[in-house]
Amino acid sequence: MKLHQIAWKHGLLLAALAAVGAPAHAQEVLRVGVNGVMSGEAASWGLVNKYSAETTADMVNAKGGIDIGGKKYKIEIVAMDDKNDPATSAANAAKLTGMGIKYIIGPNIDSTALAVKPVVERAKALNFPYAFSKELYKAPANASVLGMVASYQVGPIMYEFLKQRKGVKSIAFVARNEADARNQQVEGVAAAKKLGLTVTLPDAIYEPGTKDFSPILTKVLATKPDHIVLSGVAPADAPGLIRTARDLGFKGTLSTETSQDAKAIAEGAGAKANGFLSVGGASSYEIQSLQMRQYADAYKKRQGTWHNEAGTKVYALETILAVLMQHPAAVNDVDVFKKAMQTFSITNPFVRGATTKLEFTGQSDWGRKSQIGVPIVTMEFHNPDFKTLFIGTIKD
Repeated sequence: MKLHQIAWKHGLLLAALAAVGAPAHAQEVLRVGVNGVMSGEAASWGLVNKYSAETTADMVNAKGGIDIGGKKYKIEIVAMDDKNDPATSAANAAKLTGMGIKYIIGPNIDSTALAVKPVVERAKALNFPYAFSKELYKAPANASVLGMVASYQVGPIMYEFLKQRKGVKSIAFVARNEADARNQQVEGVAAAKKLGLTVTLPDAIYEPGTKDFSPILTKVLATKPDHIVLSGVAPADAPGLIRTARDLGFKGTLSTETSQDAKAIAEGAGAKANGFLSVGGASSYEIQSLQMRQYADAYKKRQGTWHNEAGTKVYALETILAVLMQHPAAVNDVDVFKKAMQTFSITNPFVRGATTKLEFTGQSDWGRKSQIGVPIVTMEFHNPDFKTLFIGTIKD
């Protein structure tokens, strides 16, 4: 047999074997990044981002994937712990975008989100932080979409409620000595003054890693506030601050504009935390659709427990996928995604009644739509869990 005949037959054999071993239509893979704090005192913020995205991916993949532009995609979540460190967060973002990932959920605080901002801008990617610095969302910034309600959006609503319903006239602010918490403290003070509340102490701070909160809270209580705001408080700090305030004799109310872990508060403060106000997951039981309840069941099955914050974090990946389904070219081109944000509108899949819309918002705060329009849910702690106090929406 001649050499070229051997080569030709060998080629036919390889082709035949390849045809047998490969599926008729290999499934596409859509990678989505999660970059956030998954260790240390604020770990629950980033871990719930991760768990929420993984739960959504599990549910989509169990149905055979998601159809985008006539192609079936399996969702793969690539999660990285930034350890609440700006340099690590920026390095993670570079790794994720270097893998060709266009959409990244997180980070969780201002300093890490600001460090990531130039990385995603250069890579022509889009990230969905849970940080409130206006620099991230106001033009010319164009690579970040806020995934939740900002503290300065919900703070005034909380303070008005406290003023009208609880008779609060004076207020003090306590924050961890970190940029994110301090920024929330400044915004909160401005909102309180605008509502006519007396600010007895605008700038009480404690250092990261503090375990004994008696010195700082003794200083706060000396100013005799009716209410204490724990600005940007990390879930690991909240129980100790609440418990210490009560042990020192504080009889007033306490609140924060960040999401908290009910289990941690129940274990660390118990009944002493009764009446504590917090931003709740945007899918409280009272407004949950059947899809949201199915998601909550899947989340609990995957993680062993429900985290209230997951009611907010569920929105990021769901919204990304909804836009991609409507605009398939956005899979590889975030400019298409950004353009679609201006008019995107679907029935909110997580709110019952099919009368609420899921849209992008933020026009009134930043001059452009750069925020997922999740419901505003304010919760009140009643040991051992949070109960919904009231529900609202962001108005553009």
